[in-house]
Amino acid sequence: MSLLKNKKSSADYIELENKYGAHNYHPLPVVLARGEGVFVWDVEGKKYFDFLSAYSALNQGHGHPKIVEALVNQAQTLTLTSRAFYNDQLGIYEKYITQLFGFDKVLPMNTGAEAVETALKICRKWAYEKKGIQEGEAQIIVCENNFHGRTTTIISFSSDADSRGGFGPYTAGFIRIPYDDIEALETVLATNKNIAGFLVEPIQGEAGVFVPHDGYLAKIRELCTKYNVLLMVDEVQTGIARTGKLLAVNHENVQPDVLILGKALSGGVYPVSAVLANDSIMNVIKPGQHGSTFGGNPIAAAVAIAALQVIQDENLAENAEKLGHLFRTKLNDYTAHSKIAKLIRGKGLLNAIVINDTEESETAFNICLALRDNGLLAKPTHGNIIRFAPPLIITEDQLLECVAIIVKTLEAFEN
Repeated sequence: MSLLKNKKSSADYIELENKYGAHNYHPLPVVLARGEGVFVWDVEGKKYFDFLSAYSALNQGHGHPKIVEALVNQAQTLTLTSRAFYNDQLGIYEKYITQLFGFDKVLPMNTGAEAVETALKICRKWAYEKKGIQEGEAQIIVCENNFHGRTTTIISFSSDADSRGGFGPYTAGFIRIPYDDIEALETVLATNKNIAGFLVEPIQGEAGVFVPHDGYLAKIRELCTKYNVLLMVDEVQTGIARTGKLLAVNHENVQPDVLILGKALSGGVYPVSAVLANDSIMNVIKPGQHGSTFGGNPIAAAVAIAALQVIQDENLAENAEKLGHLFRTKLNDYTAHSKIAKLIRGKGLLNAIVINDTEESETAFNICLALRDNGLLAKPTHGNIIRFAPPLIITEDQLLECVAIIVKTLEAFEN
């Protein structure tokens, strides 16, 4: 018997979620039933441009045939062994991804938050065994307004009240400094001998697509090397070609000590994340000290290889770089004379427009509702900022069509 026998409209599906699901999200009221390429369709059949890409998990577009083929073929052969045994896909994937990103080893996990937690554990273990910090004394520097996930440890160093409030007691061992502030970083590094690592986003996505000043990434690399501190870069959202390079740190030719990947690592068809590091760091982890039943499963391995090959074969980083410039140029032309939109910022096809209202206002959400009505899906972050992140397979003509939708929508909100 179908549970949805009498549930056919968007309102019906929304009612089901509201009644039976935890209210830990505030979705835009649209119920999607199908996706292909840069488009999605709701249950009533209306077509939309997807300008969120599942927070950049769908860089390769919805239902990319090569990625789906890898998923289906592997699912029909072998899905899961756990890491109690070897499987014939994991080693191939490990060789592929480590050679692609230039590291000795990879530790496979499933979600972005798991990968961040993995990096934190590796960093602390390295600090005690290799740097000589006394056990229990290691500290990790993070940035204000960071977003690395919502596990208990991660929210312990979050400055977002909604993520953090009411979930204590919190995990100790973290020092917050302002983002894009070299002086603040060097002050802590020079005065605290117990610093094990610096965890940073190359662009703060959830905070509103804040792009640091040119040279910031190169300078933090220099400082971490100087003070023998691990540079851990969270590229869960910015990685896999989103910003116009395979990794956002590639814009400044920076190689982190620990690289954290997720989201588009699978093209959005399966949870896959990874932590990469060289032997001198990764080898501190011994059997039984960290793991995951699903981490490194055969489906994940096959899917990740296919997803990464699509990025390279279709030149998606180059497309993101080119169309990102076009997108910002067109919207800068509009915001220069707008009352409702302050500015557009970003890199590649990770961009955000700042709405001229307070974070507590409903203006940005209402604009997103109007964008939905006009055939484009986006979502606010931090109240007055709308993030735009279409699949990287988008064409120039499609992008210009979307710019026209955005401009038309904003014009309706001008006073």
